[in-house]
Order: sequence, then structure tokens, then C-alpha cells
Amino acid sequence: MNEEIYNLAEILGHLLVARKMQITTAESCTGGACAMAITEVPGSSVWFDRGFITYSNLAKIQMLGVQESTLDRFGAVSEATIKEMLTGAIQNSAADFAVATSGIAGPGGGSPEKPVGTVLFGWLQKPGIIHTSQQIFSGNRHQIRTKAVIYALNMASQLLDNQQGH
Repeated sequence: MNEEIYNLAEILGHLLVARKMQITTAESCTGGACAMAITEVPGSSVWFDRGFITYSNLAKIQMLGVQESTLDRFGAVSEATIKEMLTGAIQNSAADFAVATSGIAGPGGGSPEKPVGTVLFGWLQKPGIIHTSQQIFSGNRHQIRTKAVIYALNMASQLLDNQQGH
């Protein structure tokens, strides 16, 4: 595993343990790589509840409760879909914090509006504080997915670290 990713997962774990929180993942384009990175860290069973790999639209609908109308109107790679993925992950887990990814890792599938490398991210902390971000990464499929995992874990840590009163 990439050392940078492992270190980010370890930092995230320390932050979650310090706050007595658990995390869940809802992943599409990263295919479970965020959950894999998290579970590489010894002791992660204390702070990782579960991961949802919802690569297909049907999986997003069935496992996370994403509305078919949201997917039809905005597509899988959209802020609206990410928000529904986050809500579904929290509702279907014991976690207090969720991270979600959906994107176009390539080499095909891109469009002028959403080129290859476009990844939507979301983070939700109970009671419902949602942050979203869109990034466009360069590189091949592996590089785009790796950059997406790094970004997702890094931002999760930053959001937890920036909490007021902690």
C-alpha cells in the first residue's frame, strides 16, 4: 500500500478515536480503496464500522437509498448523488462520520462537462453537517483513483481536526 495513504488513514483513525467516533465509506469510483486503506491500520475495528462499494447505480439505489430520479437528473457523478450516498451510509450504519466518492476514473466515460478525472467527494458528520468537493485529477485510471483516496482521507482528517471545541 502507498505509504502516504497508510499515514493518512492512521491520522484519520487517531482523530476518530479521540472523538469516540466511527466512520463509514460509500464508494463508487474508488472501489473500496478508502475502506481498504482504513482497515490496513491495526485497531481500525474500533473506528471503522463498514464500507459500501456502490459501483453501479442500482447498488447506490438498493444499498444507500439514492433516488433513481436523482441519478436520472444529475448523474452518479454529482453533488446531489454524493449527498444521498452520505445520508444513506449514515442511516445504514452505526457510524457518526461518512466519506463518499463518485467519479470518472477513465480511460473512457468522460464528457465535456465531466471529463475523465472528475471526482465528487462528500463528508457527513452527524447530526448532518455535509461538506462536498469536486476535483479533476490528471493521470491514468490508477493514478486518478489513488489521488482520489488521498484527497478523501486527507479532507476527512482536516474536517475532523477543524471541529470547534476539540
